[in-house]
Amino acid sequence: MQVILLDKVLNLGNLGEIVKVKDGYARNYLIPQGRARRATETNKAEFEAKRIELEKAAAAKLAQSQAEGEKLAGTAVKLTQKAGVDGRLFGSVTNSDIAEELSKQGYKVVKAQVRMPNGPIKIVGDSKVSIALHTDVLVEITVTVLGETA
Repeated sequence: MQVILLDKVLNLGNLGEIVKVKDGYARNYLIPQGRARRATETNKAEFEAKRIELEKAAAAKLAQSQAEGEKLAGTAVKLTQKAGVDGRLFGSVTNSDIAEELSKQGYKVVKAQVRMPNGPIKIVGDSKVSIALHTDVLVEITVTVLGETA
């Protein structure tokens, strides 16, 4: 299926590009999320009429994400979990735990934006985690996990 992208989509294309994707990806993700429309002649004409508005909105969204990223850069998050004497956690620290703690600190971050390259944190200590505020804005923060003996 061919779709017109209404937003920049990672590993797919930029705003305004007409790309061919699998039907299920378009029907179940791109179109319901408002990130694409079917590439019919009427939709192409509508898009060209609204192109300037959409580009301005995308630029404003990017600028807001960059400003938020500058505030968030270098932030340290401290979490306490139950741990054994060897420093391994009984559970793990997940992206939802980090997003919840950042929300308590006043940042607007959802768990889908938290990127953990090595999976959930399972040991006590410092770890680097990336926050994807926008497809072009990636910020690194430090997560410190403190052990609490049972």
